[in-house]
Amino acid sequence: MPERSIKQLVQEYFRKHPNRELEHGPVVDWVTKQWSKTHPKPPRDPWRVIRMLHQQGFLIKIRKGVYKYDPKFIHQRELKDFTPEEKEEIFKRDNYRCVLCGLGRNEGLEIHADHKIPKDRGGKADIHNGQTLCSIHNFRKKNYGQTESGKKMFIHILCSAEKIGDEVTVKFCCDILKTFEEYHMNDHIEWKR
Repeated sequence: MPERSIKQLVQEYFRKHPNRELEHGPVVDWVTKQWSKTHPKPPRDPWRVIRMLHQQGFLIKIRKGVYKYDPKFIHQRELKDFTPEEKEEIFKRDNYRCVLCGLGRNEGLEIHADHKIPKDRGGKADIHNGQTLCSIHNFRKKNYGQTESGKKMFIHILCSAEKIGDEVTVKFCCDILKTFEEYHMNDHIEWKR
């Protein structure tokens, strides 16, 4: 039997459990056990391989530490992205301007057709899931995804503080959320006042 890489072992485990939401701990344990059968040292960071497979579109991230393999999703993701015609339709609808800051080509900025719900979270490549972002806001969205968790956390804390009448925490959370708005960070996550 040919030797399998850590990536191949992780893929094998998820393929054996399609459409199941799996915590990464048991996956790492299984990969480590399989790897140890042919290697004297434990595998290096199987959990990083899981994260990499998510970033490459092989896995869907359900929440922190929980992933799912959906064979249909992989097929759809590989087949479909915005066509040049769809991009142009999105740009035209948004007046060739970033939906977050209002700037665009006239101001010398490059614009991008962005998925509102990212592809790696199941977002489809159709014009209803598309929006125009300038290169700056597209970069922020792609590279600062962790701020999404932060914004959601402060919204959750705010709701809890309001329920118990904790005015200090309410003010603190509102100030933080106003800062998110001021810098247009994660505007796709709605803070309902």
